[in-house]
Amino acid sequence: MKRMTVPEFQAQKNQEPLVMLTCYHAFMGRIIDPYCDALLVGDSLGMVAFGFESTVPVTLDMMILHGQAVVKNTSHALIVVDMPFGSYEESPQKAFTNACRILKETGCSAVKLEGGTSMAETIHFLTERNIPVMAHIGLQPQSIQALGSFKARGHEEEIQKSLENDILAVAQAGAFSVVIEAVVEPVAALLTQRVSIPTIGIGASAACDGQVLVLEDMLGLSPNTPKFVKRYGHLASAVDEAVKTYSADVRERAFPTSLNTYKLKMALAS
Repeated sequence: MKRMTVPEFQAQKNQEPLVMLTCYHAFMGRIIDPYCDALLVGDSLGMVAFGFESTVPVTLDMMILHGQAVVKNTSHALIVVDMPFGSYEESPQKAFTNACRILKETGCSAVKLEGGTSMAETIHFLTERNIPVMAHIGLQPQSIQALGSFKARGHEEEIQKSLENDILAVAQAGAFSVVIEAVVEPVAALLTQRVSIPTIGIGASAACDGQVLVLEDMLGLSPNTPKFVKRYGHLASAVDEAVKTYSADVRERAFPTSLNTYKLKMALAS
């Protein structure tokens, strides 16, 4: 398969909806790659893979390591890697240095960063230097300490105007796409109409140009899932049953059997 490029992804505005999932691991990457237009090596790995309470503790080295695994084991989807908290807010120059590390060391095609008008200058700085940027507005998990909760955005007229300013700012700054997270449906639909770049919804509107979910949420591996997640699998119960059966087999010496052990090719010396 030919890997999707940033221009091809961007050209999907108002076309067939784009399919995007998070991915952090080699094996999962191989399985889901053929079905996705893009895979996001998201900083949500902090909670999914490391058990953190938020994405804030995630480091640049973590993102690069997981990005390498996903890029190496996929061949079709556009790979986007999140810039973690603290890696881009200080200055456009700092963001450029860290984005270069991500692209060089992982081989991914683009980076993603959170923020609207406040990050427009940084997005422009990066894109002018040939680093493709996916923006992220609405609920911004890296700002959870300031926000206080993961509630949906866009109920108040003031917030609606702020969201409109954000999406226009990132589009004008050169972002090739923008994630809209946890924004009430009619507002997310209107935001999608306001820009010429693809919008990727997560807890937003079906009218967005594409959708993204955390893979572990939609597979039923996460213990708690947000309202906007549809569980397409129930792997947690399948894993529980498999390990329960394995545990019983080991304790009863029913595993390993002769089918699972290596045989000696010659007799032991007496």
